[in-house]
Amino acid sequence: MNGFTLHLCATDGETRIEGVTSFVGEDASGSFGILAGRATLITSLVFGLAWFRSGDAPWQYLALPGALLHFTDNQLHLYTRRYLLDADYERISAQLQRQLLAEEQRLQSMKQSLRQMEDEVMRRLTELSQDQASRRYGGG
Repeated sequence: MNGFTLHLCATDGETRIEGVTSFVGEDASGSFGILAGRATLITSLVFGLAWFRSGDAPWQYLALPGALLHFTDNQLHLYTRRYLLDADYERISAQLQRQLLAEEQRLQSMKQSLRQMEDEVMRRLTELSQDQASRRYGGG
């Protein structure tokens, strides 16, 4: 069976995996598979798991916070901030769940911080507006 090369490109480096025979990922339209010889494809993978295998070897699982996928000339490139790679589905699923929860907590913290900043800006704008009105109408 013919294979293709998988390039996992993250912010901390690239991993190259030769002889990949099947890849399964998910984009906004749903799950799809890639085999050697496929036509060119560019899509964005959603946050979650993708998996691939080489020949009859066990499936390898990739946890991704989203990725840009580009397949051409039997070269599959995945561009992402980071990824987790593991042959154990249960272990990588647990890692992905922890990662998702941590990112959700960071997002909630950022939203709270933004709300506080917005409240402070509105308070300052109100004070400035009142000061200007006071000066304009002789109150100050």
